[in-house]
Amino acid sequence: MDRVATRLNAVPQFTTAIDGLEVHFIHLRSPEPDAVPLILTHGWPGSVLEFLDLLGPLTDPVAHGGADPGDAFHVVVPSLPGYGFGGKPTEVGWGVERIADAWAKLMRRLGYERYVAQGGDWGAPVSIALAGRDPEHLAGLSLNYPLAPRRGAEEPTAEERADLDDLKRFRAEGMGYSTQQATRPQTVAYGLTDSPAAQCAWIVEKFAAWSDCDGNPEDSFSRDELLDNVMVYWLNATAASSARLYWESFGTAFAAVEEIATPTAYVAYPREIIRLSERLARTRFTDLRYYNRVERGGHFAALEVPEIFLAEVRAGARTLGLR
Repeated sequence: MDRVATRLNAVPQFTTAIDGLEVHFIHLRSPEPDAVPLILTHGWPGSVLEFLDLLGPLTDPVAHGGADPGDAFHVVVPSLPGYGFGGKPTEVGWGVERIADAWAKLMRRLGYERYVAQGGDWGAPVSIALAGRDPEHLAGLSLNYPLAPRRGAEEPTAEERADLDDLKRFRAEGMGYSTQQATRPQTVAYGLTDSPAAQCAWIVEKFAAWSDCDGNPEDSFSRDELLDNVMVYWLNATAASSARLYWESFGTAFAAVEEIATPTAYVAYPREIIRLSERLARTRFTDLRYYNRVERGGHFAALEVPEIFLAEVRAGARTLGLR
């Protein structure tokens, strides 16, 4: 882990107490004076490691590939409570809404009056919750994981039928992990904390199932990338504390909000669990400024297809009216 520690220690990391919990976050300011503040939120079983290679291109696009300086961001990457290097909640109540409140406090503490929230997996409902809880400061959403549509289409297209078939298959065959973590997180956590092999299998199976790799995760990620992410969970003993977010919020986080009027950019990756057509996305996101379906990538897009992820975050942000 010396290699990973060196990578992490090369970027500015901080902890701060918010609502009685120690919050760990990466914070890197852009040299561009008009850069847009951007908070990136990971999910399960991910971590802040997903975004490390993107920090340079996001904050200093001119120095990393000669991109437009107008595509620069001030970047904040927090660890979800109970995940990674931050504090572990010791009381009930650290669900999606409370995390969103903490993120809003964090961004104000850093001096950002207007910002964009980007997220996939748990990062999506946390970012969406910010739309309702911090609307005076949240300028836009950038999502690669949506909520389900508010209503179905009367005549679904072939594309929408394929999306729905994949979702039905996932609900029938792939939700055992979430049911366990949402109902008995502590039970499975004893085994995961005791056995590095169990923790590795519990996480890497999701990288195999949810990425664009035809079942072989090493076609999308290096072995080091897979093991580095597992070690963030293993060394910090976060099997229980990370799973508790399912217990706190799984039943409501992905369906609670009726409409989201915040300017939104949404990108559908072909191997994501939930994908929406543009017309179905608009049933929830009433100010959808940017929509795209890309040709490659899955649930861990920032790590799996970083060039596509970077291009899509930039393209979406340009439509949000921040410059």
